[in-house]
Amino acid sequence: MAVSDVRKFFEQHHLSFEIMELEGSTATVDLAAAAHNVEPDQIAKSIALYAGEEKFLLVTSGMSRLDNKKFKTAFKAKPRMMTAEDVLEATGHPVGGVCPFGLRTDMKICLDASLKRFETVFPAAGAPNASIEISPARLQEITNGTWVDVCKSPEVNGDTGDAL
Repeated sequence: MAVSDVRKFFEQHHLSFEIMELEGSTATVDLAAAAHNVEPDQIAKSIALYAGEEKFLLVTSGMSRLDNKKFKTAFKAKPRMMTAEDVLEATGHPVGGVCPFGLRTDMKICLDASLKRFETVFPAAGAPNASIEISPARLQEITNGTWVDVCKSPEVNGDTGDAL
């Protein structure tokens, strides 16, 4: 089970985060925001992507959308979403529970600047009903993530047709 992988990761790294396992699903940004009584943007969603042949996780604020132009500039490649099967194989976590902790394979972790405006965010913790609360700075420290700016903020997510 993926939550146990996250617990094991926390134990191995001497981290004491409470994994909140809720009765209802937190698999979508809206469900997670309602469950934690926070604004949807405070949910840290993990998106499993390819940039060329490199696979990695991009963690963004809940309502942010990928900006293809910014992505191409940052990664020198067009973004491609992983299939649900590829996500499970690479991360060990099911879609809806994907997080940057306790991964099955080594993957680059990128954290979008959209997370920095919050004191704490809520990433999943290995299952569609599990999450933790963490500061963006601590998230970067634990995951050894690289800060990037590849998303559009919710205010700019108009109908441009060029965002994932």
